[in-house]
Amino acid sequence: MKHTATLLLLAALAAPTAQAQTLSSPTTPSTAAKGPARITGRIVDATTQKPVEYATVALLSATGTTPLTGGTCDAEGRFELKDLPTGSFRLQISFVGYASQLKDVALTTEPLNLGTLTLVASAQNLAGVTVTGERPVIETKPDRLVYNADQDATNAGGTAADIMRKTPMVNLDGDGNVQLRGTSNVRILINNKPSSLLSGNLAEALKQIPADQIKAIEVVTSPSAKYDAEGSGGVINIVLKKNSLQGVNGSVGANTGNRNQGLNGSLNVKRGKFGVNTKLSAFHNVYPFKSSNQRTDFLPNETTGQLTERTTSRNVGNGGYGQLELTYDPSPLHSFTLSGNGNLYRSNSPQELFSQYAGLPQRDTLYSRDINRDGESRNYDLNAGYTRTFGEKQPRREWAVLAQHTRSRSDESYRLDQYKSADVKQGLLEYRERSANLARNLETTLQSDYTHPFGKKNTLETGAKLIRRQVSSDYTLDTLQLSRQADFARSPRRSNAFDYSQNVLAAYGTYNFAAGKKYTFSLGTRLERTDIQGEFQGENGRFSNDYLNVLPNLSATRTLKKEGQTLRFSFSRRIQRPHIYYLNPYVDQVTPNSIRYGNPTLRPEVTDSYELSYGTFAEKSSLNISAFARRTGNSIEQFYRYNEALARSETTYGNLATNSSYGLNLYGSLKPTKDWNLSSNISGDYTRLRSKALNRTSSLASMYMNLNSSLKFKTHYTLQGYGGFWTGGVQLQTRYSGGVYYGLGLKRMLFKEKADLTLSANNFLSPGREFRNTTITDQFRSVGSFYQYQRSVRLAFNYRFGKVDGSGQRQRRTIRNDDSKQGSSNTGG
Repeated sequence: MKHTATLLLLAALAAPTAQAQTLSSPTTPSTAAKGPARITGRIVDATTQKPVEYATVALLSATGTTPLTGGTCDAEGRFELKDLPTGSFRLQISFVGYASQLKDVALTTEPLNLGTLTLVASAQNLAGVTVTGERPVIETKPDRLVYNADQDATNAGGTAADIMRKTPMVNLDGDGNVQLRGTSNVRILINNKPSSLLSGNLAEALKQIPADQIKAIEVVTSPSAKYDAEGSGGVINIVLKKNSLQGVNGSVGANTGNRNQGLNGSLNVKRGKFGVNTKLSAFHNVYPFKSSNQRTDFLPNETTGQLTERTTSRNVGNGGYGQLELTYDPSPLHSFTLSGNGNLYRSNSPQELFSQYAGLPQRDTLYSRDINRDGESRNYDLNAGYTRTFGEKQPRREWAVLAQHTRSRSDESYRLDQYKSADVKQGLLEYRERSANLARNLETTLQSDYTHPFGKKNTLETGAKLIRRQVSSDYTLDTLQLSRQADFARSPRRSNAFDYSQNVLAAYGTYNFAAGKKYTFSLGTRLERTDIQGEFQGENGRFSNDYLNVLPNLSATRTLKKEGQTLRFSFSRRIQRPHIYYLNPYVDQVTPNSIRYGNPTLRPEVTDSYELSYGTFAEKSSLNISAFARRTGNSIEQFYRYNEALARSETTYGNLATNSSYGLNLYGSLKPTKDWNLSSNISGDYTRLRSKALNRTSSLASMYMNLNSSLKFKTHYTLQGYGGFWTGGVQLQTRYSGGVYYGLGLKRMLFKEKADLTLSANNFLSPGREFRNTTITDQFRSVGSFYQYQRSVRLAFNYRFGKVDGSGQRQRRTIRNDDSKQGSSNTGG
């Protein structure tokens, strides 16, 4: 409670101060003298050539520093100052994280078009070694929030999971499952496209991506029609560091700590029309935990059964990740890209389990199990793309053709020895079991996108996509009753092979247009047809399904009287197809009292989402407030049922409920001084699940908050800290607790800013944290506890080498496959 109260107080102080800073921005044009002159232009980032959204433009006198008039750029970086006096003046261009620029201008009665102007990140040095631009840790943009992870020193040596926990509106529960605005129905992309790395156990996959390779996390809460129609909560895009500037440059890094260790490096070469980008990393991590479960079964004749289970485990993982990208730009209008990436991950989890059941004489048990889980996953992606632009006369016209092929293979197995005693290996060995599950996922995607401008502000976006998926799961289980058998025997009931194919054909169109000077609109529709075929081998288990969905979306934005202030409303209808981990019928039965399996007959979810947001920006602050509502009529929910004959709980999935959520999010950032950045995010939501099939209604109001602060002092040091909490959540039959997280990091720049050394500590006040959950059904009540050892200390070193030239930067289209509902980390199979 002490930590919670402190964080709330800081957040409450940050938001109003941010607003006060915004309202004092001296860019209101009403104080300027009137005249016939006019200035137009466009502001872009000097390195990326991307527009600097909402940069501040001010007209100064030839010698003074007080703005005569001014304004802010739009989302394309364009600005226009009208009714200006004639004469000699200076134009000042500025935005947080960039070095301000002054330009002498002579105004006459003829309009003055300054063309494209550039801003250089304040820490950028294009003549020497590349140093990351000093951008704010959090940026607010019209359609997304961006967490610039490379500007947060506490991330050094960590993983993508550590970064996700600090991203606004994003939370990780006790199992490491990602939630956005209180829902796990979110699709995660890498560089705007899917990755086979994320196709399996998402919680484990996020621990395999080194934080030192991540540039930013983008949170899109209301995706447009060009995105695949999945994700009622939104889309999260992991942006990896990438350099396509002329020259040779790269980096090497290493980190060590009590939770994870790793090595990583990159090498980028761009010579004329050709470019090569490479990445390579290796890691080792250790995550110990312990858990317990108390389940009370409501038996006939007003009797009860009592299950007690306790587990200790130590998950050890090793792996590596590599990437190679080739680029060829034969002219400024044509760009070709060919890339491939892959990863290998091996894990081992030894466990000791104690289990006791009392209440049914025929089912009463007392035993301990020595369990060993092994897993290996191998994944790779191949990508090819061509992008055609049409020059300065049509700067927003673009055509892209993209292709992707991904393949993943996951081998999971476990072996267990059961002893007739409370302690492992202390009693009689009575039972043995071994299980293997080989899962394969093959996916091929073809996509084409075209953008055509109409006038200065209107555009039409169209595109089509074909996705072909082939998924299989071959699972076996062998048992050995030592008192009855001489060797292992196959269990036909728990062994089978499952094949699944899914073809998705999609087309979309979006028209973006302006109505007057203050209103902009986006109207779009996506059409998706899905064909599904599934089959169990060795039995009559074939099934098929197909459906057509029309999925409209719209957004309307109004620029308010005060410069930099906008009001936006959006609506979207989205579909979520179940991921293979929800469909896979493989039975995960580590204990006979509790099993888990998928449901191959699941239907897709359809969700309506509404959002109203207000944003305001200034040179030193920003404020964003958004309210949302979403409703899913056939929500895929995890549910439990009790098998009385076997005295066990069975967990699976079904289209069981109507899920309604309402929430409010407040984000504010502030730069009180030149060297101090402060940002805070507060979210509150209310979730209500109603199931006619289970005759059950569950609801809960929850809250989430985080705070990030960065302070530069002296010449070479940066101190950063973060903290946050969440209050927990609700499922159809389960409530789970929240928690608190925090960390500090100190970074020291070395060797003329070519290297940095970072020492960080996370959750250091206690060894770990306990997460609790309670499940209540008509047949049993279960209280679980999961204790995760979270205290960590890391030391990370990074060295950058080479020189770059700021010319030649190209923006490239990438594939996005974000159309399937993700499985959680605790799903069997």
